Amino acid sequence: MNNPVITLGECSDKASLEEKCILAPKFDDNGLIPAVAMDAATKEPLMLAYMNKQSLLMTLELGEAVYYSRSRQEIWHKGATSGHTQKVKEIRTDCDQDALIIYVEQLGAGACHTGRNSCFYRKVNLDDGKNPAALSFTKSELTFDPKIVYRNK
Repeated sequence: MNNPVITLGECSDKASLEEKCILAPKFDDNGLIPAVAMDAATKEPLMLAYMNKQSLLMTLELGEAVYYSRSRQEIWHKGATSGHTQKVKEIRTDCDQDALIIYVEQLGAGACHTGRNSCFYRKVNLDDGKNPAALSFTKSELTFDPKIVYRNK
């Protein structure tokens, strides 16, 4: 059985973008939209990536997160190298549809290429008396060894 072709909507006015129930992402001048991957169970942020139209459509079709790598200028199926895929549970868009939140089930040891569960493992020190440019670790332990996982890259 063939899957139906998924298409994205287009909205020409602000009211349609904000109030109609149609996914009509507003990609930037480079054809990209930011997508924050968050753990569906804990609501912790895992990573920030970008999607283009093709990767968003692939994500919708596969049910797994597919991004666009700005540095490599190519489609990036999360976990293709590491095996640490992201099963999509929910996708949300903001009011003007120029940003996405992807709630995922992180499969495998982690989302970050540094070997951690999340790419957001440091925080800015906002406490009184501390340098706000200084960072501190929220979680420093590795959940996998990136040298082993990415040895062929």
